[in-house]
Amino acid sequence: MTNIVVLVKQVPDTYSERKLSEGDHTLDRESADAVIDEINERSVEEALKIKEAGEGEVTVLCVGPDRATDAIRKALSMGADKAIHVSDESLHGSDMVATAKVIAAALGKTEYDLVIAGNEASDGRGGAIPAMLAELLGLPQLTHARQLTVEGTSIKVDRETEEGLTHLEASLPAVVSVTEKINEPRYPSFKGIMAAKKKPVETLTVADLGVDAGEVGLGNAWSTVLEASPKPPRTAGQRVEDEGDGGSKVAEYLVGQKLI
Repeated sequence: MTNIVVLVKQVPDTYSERKLSEGDHTLDRESADAVIDEINERSVEEALKIKEAGEGEVTVLCVGPDRATDAIRKALSMGADKAIHVSDESLHGSDMVATAKVIAAALGKTEYDLVIAGNEASDGRGGAIPAMLAELLGLPQLTHARQLTVEGTSIKVDRETEEGLTHLEASLPAVVSVTEKINEPRYPSFKGIMAAKKKPVETLTVADLGVDAGEVGLGNAWSTVLEASPKPPRTAGQRVEDEGDGGSKVAEYLVGQKLI
């Protein structure tokens, strides 16, 4: 039996305007529609495939505000069995180091053989949480997986990066991050959506995890945004009339913009 924990994050919809709050320059999550991160849907799908190939249980773990419950329910409607939701106002503005510590502490509240995460979230693009988590837990990390296989107490991964393809193998428990090539996530069925409403979701605070609130949050972040300004509005392009010398005009323009 393989107990799998899937890390899920609620992010602003990519089709909504994303902006920073004027007060502390953190991401203004209330100004945009919130959805489960697409890479997390693939993470959930992979966990469900492992479960369906044998025996196991899939737990969703999310660190986020109260509205992140919607993302959790989406994962549950896909087929996950239960969820842990860490929600605490003191977490606002936490950096990746603090977030990884909170996730590690939350994992201590449940049994697991495998932790599956996305390779990076679409809002921050840090891509470091899986590695940080593996370090904190003292577990092997198999990152950027485009294919994974669980065989008994071991896991095999095809890892793809810009440098090429690497075949990795480790003993469970382990931490795995997946890429967009891992699978195509399923759509929740009506039955799954209705069942998700009855599945257990345990809500925890940092105090419940034994984490000092003074170690998390914006005030304890290792980096701070001091100033931010919105991107300039898109300007009209420059039209080039081709009278036999269009190529030269385009080249001159690119040289003027220092693009060539």
